[in-house]
Amino acid sequence: MNSTLPSDVIGRRVEVNGEHATVRFSGIVPPVAGPWLGVEWDNPERGKHDGSHEGTVYFKCRHPTAGSFIRPNKVNFGVDFLTAIKNRYVLEDEPKEEETEQIVIIGNKPVETIGFDSVIKQQSQLSKLQDVSLRNCAVNGAGDQGGIAKACPNIRSIDLSKNLLSSWEEVIDIANQLKHLEVLNLSENKLTFPSSSPSPTGAFSMLKVLVLNRTGITWAEVLCCASGWPVLEKLYLESNNIVISERPTDVLQTVKLLDLSSNQSIDENQLFLIAYLPRLEQLILSDIGISSIHFPDAGIGCKTSMFPSLQYLVLNDNQIAQWSFMNELDKLQSLHALSCTRNPLTEGSKDAQTTRQFIIARIGQLRTLNKCAVEPEERRGAELDYRKAFGNEWKKAGGHQDPEKNRPNEEFLAAHPRYQALCLSTSCVPGPSPGLGGSPLGQGFPWVLEEVLRVVALLHWAAKWTRGAPAARGEQIIKQLSLEKIHLQHTCSTSAGEEGRAALHQKLVSSRTHPAFSFRRWVPLPPFRKGRKDSRSFQPWRVFNEEHLTWSLGTGIL
Repeated sequence: MNSTLPSDVIGRRVEVNGEHATVRFSGIVPPVAGPWLGVEWDNPERGKHDGSHEGTVYFKCRHPTAGSFIRPNKVNFGVDFLTAIKNRYVLEDEPKEEETEQIVIIGNKPVETIGFDSVIKQQSQLSKLQDVSLRNCAVNGAGDQGGIAKACPNIRSIDLSKNLLSSWEEVIDIANQLKHLEVLNLSENKLTFPSSSPSPTGAFSMLKVLVLNRTGITWAEVLCCASGWPVLEKLYLESNNIVISERPTDVLQTVKLLDLSSNQSIDENQLFLIAYLPRLEQLILSDIGISSIHFPDAGIGCKTSMFPSLQYLVLNDNQIAQWSFMNELDKLQSLHALSCTRNPLTEGSKDAQTTRQFIIARIGQLRTLNKCAVEPEERRGAELDYRKAFGNEWKKAGGHQDPEKNRPNEEFLAAHPRYQALCLSTSCVPGPSPGLGGSPLGQGFPWVLEEVLRVVALLHWAAKWTRGAPAARGEQIIKQLSLEKIHLQHTCSTSAGEEGRAALHQKLVSSRTHPAFSFRRWVPLPPFRKGRKDSRSFQPWRVFNEEHLTWSLGTGIL
């Protein structure tokens, strides 16, 4: 701990028994003699008062219990950057070699040195460093001018989180000596930032990643400092109570990732102020409390001009409860990945899989949802289930399979902007099914996958060439279909013999050349029960009879 106080003690960051604080007062506090430091703790539960003692206000705190008075000898003011680097990275546990004398020439005079080898070895270790972590090492500044550049000039990435840096100027002093710096983490340093744009120094000319989580920075201060980040690509601003007050102009134009998580004051209108950052590809908005969004420049079925490059959006831990939010996200031109866990919309539903399907169906270009890839087959099934789930509502709203009569009302279109397009997509059958010869089997069911129709068409077709089969049986079956789920449950006739089974199976296998038999998966016929020696009584059409083929029906459109 420090026995003497720095001259600029007010505003300095300090550490006491692992807790961090900012010095707000230095002086005498009667009636107790001796010097005191008044500090405001980062953790307000650590303090006892608001900076007042016996009616006298010595300093002010943001929280009524964040203040304390501490003796200077109890406080750690930290160390400079180079000292922290040496404490962390210089190897001190290697066996010491016998120190040798060396003669070096300084000017025109020979100078005898001892221990020069160990100095060279330490400098060699530091000069090789590229990725440095000094988290919670009590770093308070750059130290001697030029010392960092001389000792470790090749550093490209630094973690300086949770240290004792107190101002942005101290950060610039460190960065000015690191010409290759690309990644800088300053999280959990309570920094003071300039209120106007600092003079250009080139300190951050190579910086691509900057982490300022929990530093207390405001949006205005971000824009002031951003002019010094000409090639910045990733900016993290989590938990700073930020309010986006103005649109970035000529700054942040290179940013590809922006993290605004846990800034509870941000709303949809503020987001529109950053909607035209030209290269913004990833936007993290977790835990900001957002519940709604609407892009006013885009109508139903249209794309917004906002966030033109946005590909990945994170909305975890918010208050999203309405499907209209997902409908609006479909307006984003480039959105391919979405994470929206722990929202009322996703957590309140009993069927998480159905919720996932509806999100996929509502956002047409989505390729990844909650870090799980959306495969083409999953999208196809999701869109089918979505069409079936809201088909009745669509018909009641004025929807019709005939394009000339298809006039769903505005309320339905607003609630389901993609429904019309899905009904016209190639993954469904809008009219007579290709390959079904214009049969009634393919008419009037635009919500049924074509391959499902083909299965039923096969039954209808097979019944025609089997003895005694009613030709209209296939049509009768499909009229009984509801379109939620279809399961074939085969039962077997006791009159079926092995020869009859084999003959029917052979005919069905050979029928794969028929246009109706083009669905993906071959469903093998079930084994027939043994017991009858006379196979001549077997009637193959009975396999498709109502008594031996059961359709498990759900709910849907007829």
